[in-house]
Amino acid sequence: MELVNTILITIFTLALLVTVHEYGHFWVARRCGVKVLRFSIGFGRSLYSWHDSSGTEYVIALVPLGGYVKMLDEREGEVDEAELNQAFNRKPVMQRIAVVAAGPLANFLLAIFAYWMIFVSGETGVAPIIGEVEVGSVAEVAGLESGQEIVALDGKPTPTRQALSFNLLDRIGDSGPIYFSVRYPGSDVIYESRGQLNNWLSDQDQPDLFGGLGIIMYRPDVPAIIDEVVAGSAAERAGLLTGDKVLRADGLEMAQWMDWVEYVRARAEQSITIDVERQAVLLELQITPEKKLSDDGEVYGQVGVSVQIPEWPSDMLREFEYNPASALVAAVKRTGELSMFTLTSIKKMIMGIISPKNLSGPITIAKVASASANSGIEAYISFLALLSISLGVLNLLPIPVLDGGHLLYYAIEGLAGRPVPEKVQIIGFQMGLFIILGVMALALYNDFARL
Repeated sequence: MELVNTILITIFTLALLVTVHEYGHFWVARRCGVKVLRFSIGFGRSLYSWHDSSGTEYVIALVPLGGYVKMLDEREGEVDEAELNQAFNRKPVMQRIAVVAAGPLANFLLAIFAYWMIFVSGETGVAPIIGEVEVGSVAEVAGLESGQEIVALDGKPTPTRQALSFNLLDRIGDSGPIYFSVRYPGSDVIYESRGQLNNWLSDQDQPDLFGGLGIIMYRPDVPAIIDEVVAGSAAERAGLLTGDKVLRADGLEMAQWMDWVEYVRARAEQSITIDVERQAVLLELQITPEKKLSDDGEVYGQVGVSVQIPEWPSDMLREFEYNPASALVAAVKRTGELSMFTLTSIKKMIMGIISPKNLSGPITIAKVASASANSGIEAYISFLALLSISLGVLNLLPIPVLDGGHLLYYAIEGLAGRPVPEKVQIIGFQMGLFIILGVMALALYNDFARL
C-alpha cells in the first residue's frame, strides 16, 4: 500500500509540474498566433485524448515522465500555404524566444504562488540554538558555545534553523573563513567569531550541515512516553498504552526516549522487565521485542510504539506574519534565492567542488515527494516549489535539447540577423542529448546506490 501511495504521489507531482511548464509554452504560443497541434502530458501511447475548437489535440500519455507542446513548424513537415502565418518558424525571433522562455517562467511562477500560500498563512520556525559543540571542530575553533543562538552566518540573518541550513548549503565545497554572529540567552549583545573551512563537506553525498561544523543543535528532552501502540505488536501484547512512561528496563533507568530505543534494538526476542508509570501508578510489565532485519542485514528488536513528541519552548519559536503583499515579496525573494542556489550547486558540481553523488533522479524524487506529503500539506507545497524551481533552472541551461539551448540559438540569431546553420544545430542537439542522457544515467545510478 505504501508503494502504491508513493507511486500515485509521484505521478501527481510530476504531472502537475509538467502541465504547468508546458502550459507556459502553450499559452504564449497561442498569444503569438502560433498554431498548437498537440499538448501532451507524458510520452508514448495515448491513454486519453480530445480536441478543442482550434484543432489542438490534448493527450494524456502512458509514461508520465515529461510532456511536450507540438506546434505547427515547417521544419517538422509540410505546412499548408494558408497556415504559414501560424507556423512557429515563421514568427519573429523575439516571439520565438518568448514562447520558449514561457515554460521555465511558468515553473518559477508556480514556485512563487506556492511560497505565497505558505507565507500568507503564517510561518513558524525554531531558533538555531547550539546544544553541544564537538571538540576540535570548526565550531569550537570559532569559539562557539552551548546555549548560544546563531543569529547570522556570513552576515546573513538566520532567524530560524531552516534559514541557517539554507545559508550553510551555500557554503558546501568552500574553503576559507566562515563568520558567525551569536548571542547568549536573554541577551541582545551580538558577538562575532570566525571559523575556517577546507573543502567543506565536498566529498559527502548526504552532507550533515550541523555535524560538519561540529554542532549538535539544541532539542528539548524527549522522555520515553508512549504516543501510539501498533495493533498486534509486542507492545500491545505486553499491555502498554498511550501515555505510559517507561522509567526502567531490567532495572536500568530510561532517562530519554533514545535510551529505550537502543535498549530494545539490542534485545531482539529477549524478555525485558519494564517499570512503567501510568497515571501516577507504577506498573511492572514483561515485553519481548520482535526480531527485525534492516536493509543491510542487521538484526534488531522492535516493540511497535511511537514517541510522544514534546512541544518546543515558546521562547525558541519564531513566528512570522505576512499580509498578501509582503507575502508576495517574500515568495519572490525565496524563489530567487533558491534559483541562485541551484545554479551555484550546478557550477560547483561541474567544477568538482561538490560530489556528483548529490545528483538525484526519479527514485529519490519519489521518496521525498511521498515523505513530504505524509508530513503535511505545507511540507509538500514547499517540496513542490523547490522541485518547480529546479525544473525551471535546469531547463534554462544553455544545452541544446533543453529550452535554454533553443534560447541560445535564437539569441545568436537575433544578434547575427540570421539563423544558426542547421548543420550546427543538429550537431549541438546531438551533443546536448548525449549530455542529458549521461546526467540521467548518473542520477539513476545514484538513486540505486542509495537504495
